Amino acid sequence: MRLVTYQGHTGPRVAALRDGDCIDLNQADPSLPACIKRFLALGPEAIRRAQAAIEGGKPVPVGQCRLLPVIPAPEKVICVGLNYADHARETGATPPSDPIVFSKFPTAVCGHGDDIVLPRASRQVDYEAELVVVIGRAGKNIGPSEARNYIAGYCCGNDISARDWQIQKPGGQWLLGKSFDTFAPIGPALVTADELPDPANLHIQLRLNGQVMQDSYTSQLIFSIEQLIAYVSQVCRLTPGDLLFTGTPGGVGFIRKPPVFLTPGDVVEVEIQRIGVLRNRVVAE
Repeated sequence: MRLVTYQGHTGPRVAALRDGDCIDLNQADPSLPACIKRFLALGPEAIRRAQAAIEGGKPVPVGQCRLLPVIPAPEKVICVGLNYADHARETGATPPSDPIVFSKFPTAVCGHGDDIVLPRASRQVDYEAELVVVIGRAGKNIGPSEARNYIAGYCCGNDISARDWQIQKPGGQWLLGKSFDTFAPIGPALVTADELPDPANLHIQLRLNGQVMQDSYTSQLIFSIEQLIAYVSQVCRLTPGDLLFTGTPGGVGFIRKPPVFLTPGDVVEVEIQRIGVLRNRVVAE
């Protein structure tokens, strides 16, 4: 099942995609929540009920819906650095013994088709294609063998990064360099975990104005999704709708010679096998 969030008259509402149409799940079955985070918290039972609701729901063409980020207000946006073997090689870094974890402000999240806004405060804004895991159940101290039970689904993500803030500021301002508004595009839809039982060998690609810049597979992950969930959940309780950006493959802009940074008018596409294409245009602030 592919889920989106759209702007309804009463606020953000969860819908399923069917043949290019949106089916409002709460309208089709009032026992289902209108909020996507509450919907995901119901677990597999929600998917079963939603499948029945889709058949009888009223279709609305996607083009008539104002789509929002798949998860419009995540509680946490957790990110992992240096988690692809090919990216570690291109940076000359030794693969870490533990995951390198940082975060973005939730206000950085934007959706498929939204503009990536280049801030006046940065001149070195970079792209990073990533597989994003969406948490569906609350939990803490989750074991790796249980981690899959806490995954609601997956989407494409782009960990936009102001390298001059991340690298050149005193102490390295990772949080601020990664958290400018619009620096966490996600989409185009959430593909539920039942449709993607093995995310460990998916083709992942980033194109900048049609040119392939990153081209890899999630089999290059140094730490698996299960390991990441277990590691992070030692520290904080994960909740439905939390986003886990799992790392980026080789080919990022600041490593290239000469470096490649985003400029106004660019179109950035992140495509992940069986998930779809996340597309965003770049504009100046």
